[in-house]
Amino acid sequence: MTAISLAPSPARRDLLARRVRLLVAATITYNVIEAIVAITAGTLASSTALIGFGLDSVVEVSSAAAVAWQFSAREHTVREARERTTLRIIALSFFALAAYVTADAVRALTGAGEAERSVPGIVLAALSLAVMPFLSAAQRRAGRELGSASAVADSKQTLLCTYLSAVLLAGLVLNATLGWSWADPVAALVIAVIAVKEGRDAWQGKGCCAPTATAVPAPAPAVRADADDGCGCRPGCDCCH
Repeated sequence: MTAISLAPSPARRDLLARRVRLLVAATITYNVIEAIVAITAGTLASSTALIGFGLDSVVEVSSAAAVAWQFSAREHTVREARERTTLRIIALSFFALAAYVTADAVRALTGAGEAERSVPGIVLAALSLAVMPFLSAAQRRAGRELGSASAVADSKQTLLCTYLSAVLLAGLVLNATLGWSWADPVAALVIAVIAVKEGRDAWQGKGCCAPTATAVPAPAPAVRADADDGCGCRPGCDCCH
């Protein structure tokens, strides 16, 4: 019998590429608004975590813009050629965010200033916690079906915003209700640690393995634990996890 190809058809690939472009556009629009609100509110409240969250939104915009540039090419081969450059841009964005947030959090913890209560920050963190998982999941599904490590990496950047929203929300609420001003820079340091990990993964190209397309006559094989799974991932790849 003939083995079934794991790669999407050209028509399906074009549809997925258009879907990625739309999701990237939605991500950029939301994060531009989020960055403006978070940085403004964070500056008014002297909140390192809130400013760091706003800067993460700026990083998300640069990451999404890099993916938009990659997928602006109509030819699949051109998009593949741009993949490595896009991953590098995403990784450097993560590292820059981590460096800034760490420096500012250490400054706050050493007594350079205490964060004030920020109701707009709490509302923003709660809203992002509700919105970002859906954008991330949709782009991740499209990216892994395409076998695009950059699209999956960008979806991780969006998912990171979900984690950061939870951390930020906890820090802001603790500061607002219990007066724990140290919770704000500690939350910022958690943001920095997560950013370094995701930056390292993007730099190494982790995130998705491209599906392989084969259609050769072969006897029906026994199911193997280390074989490609339904989304085209091979052992050692985390695109589907």
